[in-house]
Amino acid sequence: MKDDSGGDRKSKAASPVLISDPQERAKREIDNGLRQFDAVVHKIDQFIAEGRPFRLRPSTILGLHRIALDGISSFAGNFRPSTVTIGGSRHQPPGAHLVPELVEELCDYINERWEEATPLHLAAYVMWRINWIHPFDDGNGRTSRAVSYLVLCMKLRLRLPGLRTIPDLISENKTPYYAALEAADTAFANGTVDVSELETLLEELLAAQFLSIIEAAKGSRVAYPNP
Repeated sequence: MKDDSGGDRKSKAASPVLISDPQERAKREIDNGLRQFDAVVHKIDQFIAEGRPFRLRPSTILGLHRIALDGISSFAGNFRPSTVTIGGSRHQPPGAHLVPELVEELCDYINERWEEATPLHLAAYVMWRINWIHPFDDGNGRTSRAVSYLVLCMKLRLRLPGLRTIPDLISENKTPYYAALEAADTAFANGTVDVSELETLLEELLAAQFLSIIEAAKGSRVAYPNP
């Protein structure tokens, strides 16, 4: 969520700067975001075409992060080497030495519950847990949203239609997303895994994504309501 200074909930870590110009960096982030989403779509189409069982692996998470931070960070596609803090959040991510094991545990959680858990729960858990671990020095939010969307589509065995996808809609209004992450962080600090607020948010965003297709089909001006 926003901190008192108005800044986003973002990683604060010491990392080499590969692009110093803000406009150039912003353009690269947009280009990488498009490439990252194309990679997600390719994985979904390949999975559906081949009809094979899905398993979430650390290599998938690292691969999507590599695309998002390509040319921006020297740590693209690698776990962070040191401590990181999150501006605007009370949560302190675990030490860097714990990250590989925690990401493995995240994948185990998803794979072991793949058959019985709902698509919304799996997607919400991935989104929260990657943000909680904060395995990267930068790009944690982008990667968590991409992996979450991948898991949702894989579980549904469907490339979801819509002119604005769930990751797009979150990017346009991050306040509910930050609040839901904080709620899950607080629950976990109290000894409970509870991502219900994120599940509700994803349900609302999924409806908004579908609505964009309905509005386009009707020839109406498409509006994207904030959940």
